[in-house]
Amino acid sequence: MLCDGMADEPYEKLGGKTPMMLAKKPNMDALASKGEVGLVKTVQDGMKPGSDVANLSVLGYNTYDCYTGRSPLEAASIGIDLKNTDVTFRCNLVTLSDEDNYEDKKMVDYCGGDISTPEARELIEYLEEKLGDDEFKFYAGVAYRHCLVWNNGNPHPGNFTPPHDIPGKVIKDYIPEGEDTKKLYELMKKSYDLLKDHPVNKKRVAEGKHPANSCWFWGEGTKPILDSFEKKTGLKGSMISAVDLLKGIAICAEMKSIDVEGATGYIDTNFEGKCQAAIDEFKKGQDFVYVHVEAPDECGHRAEAENKIRAIELIDEKILGPVVEFLKGFDDFAVLICPDHPTPLKIQTHSNKSVPYVIYDSKNEKESGVSTVNEETAEATGNYIEKGYTMMGYFLSK
Repeated sequence: MLCDGMADEPYEKLGGKTPMMLAKKPNMDALASKGEVGLVKTVQDGMKPGSDVANLSVLGYNTYDCYTGRSPLEAASIGIDLKNTDVTFRCNLVTLSDEDNYEDKKMVDYCGGDISTPEARELIEYLEEKLGDDEFKFYAGVAYRHCLVWNNGNPHPGNFTPPHDIPGKVIKDYIPEGEDTKKLYELMKKSYDLLKDHPVNKKRVAEGKHPANSCWFWGEGTKPILDSFEKKTGLKGSMISAVDLLKGIAICAEMKSIDVEGATGYIDTNFEGKCQAAIDEFKKGQDFVYVHVEAPDECGHRAEAENKIRAIELIDEKILGPVVEFLKGFDDFAVLICPDHPTPLKIQTHSNKSVPYVIYDSKNEKESGVSTVNEETAEATGNYIEKGYTMMGYFLSK
């Protein structure tokens, strides 16, 4: 049970507590009390604390050996057949403020006002029509998350900043740096000129919504190479996620990627649908199911404290509890619960701090010494997994 961005830091507006401390999560806590609780370092030294690196680590992949960038994993989900000479970028549809000079604009919203997939597809197809050529091609993904592929591009063109790292900041200090980024920056500026008055955005503004008025590139990389999860572990695995990144990881690792109708990546996601999908995968004979829920992370990025607490509660109530109840029908099962990385409310982006984990083994219940799992209780146990990519092997040995 991967609760994206669930870990946090003491937050003044929550009385110095974290969402994990305040959330009512009886199922998670029950497993924690009879299992193993500790901290795990999911982001290896020298790597950025992205969901790509962290989820690969949780799945048992040493990112020093296999990581080629975030966007290539998302490209695999979209169905892009990358050549070895292609470089691909995450292309966010974002909301920028309306100053005259592009570099003077502020990052108002990294997700373009929660733009819907049909609206976004229309905008991305328009950019492809106007800006796409033999060198650059735009591909539509889900919601605000899309891809740009650079034919024969430079795999290390310069420095790019994730838009969710700079909410409310003037973009001048965060525009792509490096000699080979000029073409990309020009595409970003041209995208604003094309999108600001597009009918989709005019309609959104009229409805009181943020316009998705620019693209923003980051997360560059080349064609990924991951070992098969089944060959690596001997287990047939399924991935359940609303997010292209996780779907792409599953495809590259030769796991089943399960689409759930109504899964959004936010707190309005179809929790019950994800729960049923997990149960269905076990009924179909899968050995291992990775249920990924993005909602806590998105709430952290937006500094939505109450929603982050609620997201954790909904995961516990709507997914974890019913799935564990189903698993009790088997002679032997194990459950791993953890975030991929923290997304602290006070900084509204990811951090590389270690995160709490729970490992429950139905054949080996034991007193963990804690009655609830959160950042403080996990640290207090003294259990620590320094190499996050070893945790999956340890868990599966249960």
